[in-house]
Amino acid sequence: MELHTGPSIAGEINLAIGGMTCASCVARVEKALKAVPGVVSANVNLATERAVVAGVVGSSDPAADLGVALVAAVERIGYEARAVREGADELALEERARALERYERRRVVAALLLAAPLVMPMLAMLGGRRLLLPGAVQFALATPVQFWLGARFYRAGWKALASGAANMDVLVALGTSAAYALSVWELATHGPDGAPLYFEASAVVIALVLLGRWLETRARRSAADAVHRLRSLLPLCAHLDRSGQQIDVPVMAVGEGEVVAVLPGERVPVDGVVLDGYSELDESLVTGESLPVAAGPGSRVIGGSLNGSGLIRLTTSAAAASGTLARITRLVEHAQATKAPIQRLVDQVAAVFVPAVLLIAVGTGAGWWLSGASLERGLLTAVAVLVIACPCALGLA
Repeated sequence: MELHTGPSIAGEINLAIGGMTCASCVARVEKALKAVPGVVSANVNLATERAVVAGVVGSSDPAADLGVALVAAVERIGYEARAVREGADELALEERARALERYERRRVVAALLLAAPLVMPMLAMLGGRRLLLPGAVQFALATPVQFWLGARFYRAGWKALASGAANMDVLVALGTSAAYALSVWELATHGPDGAPLYFEASAVVIALVLLGRWLETRARRSAADAVHRLRSLLPLCAHLDRSGQQIDVPVMAVGEGEVVAVLPGERVPVDGVVLDGYSELDESLVTGESLPVAAGPGSRVIGGSLNGSGLIRLTTSAAAASGTLARITRLVEHAQATKAPIQRLVDQVAAVFVPAVLLIAVGTGAGWWLSGASLERGLLTAVAVLVIACPCALGLA
């Protein structure tokens, strides 16, 4: 008879989340993850685009089953998700982050170059000069910014609305589209000199938000680089002594209680105790002390330390996956995935920010119209609320 003593523990599952753009996205992803049966806690970080989920389920392979359910839950609300394992997955994600950062940088440069001529007349006004670009030129500069460089806001905003939520992308898309559409209507009905145009508002807001997203991408890459630098302290191979023969094996394949040789100038692959030989070790990665430490038989050594001029052999005291450097790396990753108190506050604000702005915009336009102002005036005030709120989305991000 098979006895079941209770649910099995899946432990922590790391997910890479794609498509998040603001704190309200974080709240939606967390809500979806926590709704999966068996999830104990879920912590999503926008800066690193990671989710750390702890769960308890009752299958024979709990981590695999829960991981599939988590990925499906995230994809149902319009975001991308994939389980992350150490090694090849981490390297692939880091390379993807670098490629995304380069792509975003090109788009930011293009947006700023197209928006700059639209801003020049406003800067000239500060010096007492009146410069005004022709309406057709403003239209030509603002259109690619709105529908080419700003297409990501429409796509992300549509996904959010399709899943029954409104995020910052919805706000940016609505605000800039309203300013752009009003300018086109003014240009078509009153001519280039008949009414003020607001092309610069839509183009500048998109350029600034794209700049903020690029800075976020750089921050994510820096966070990934910090973990990558820690992992790079371990060598790829270890010289394992088995039955009097020395063979090279991957570091992650070294277990506890095995004999490993460390050549002069190499890094120690795993934690252990020196079996024979004498050398000096640079352990500054843990202690911060740059002076080498003498090591001889019986001395404890830390994986990742740099060996000096002597050949030493050591008996491993832990596998590489559970050594000191591996634990430090996991602590850094956990710190990056954990929210600061200010982030939790921002998440609460962002959850109601976009709906509140939309209600205020509608109420403002309706209030002006009901008080006797023209419909055009009411629309203009509603658009002004949306456009002014767009930089607030950048600040919250």
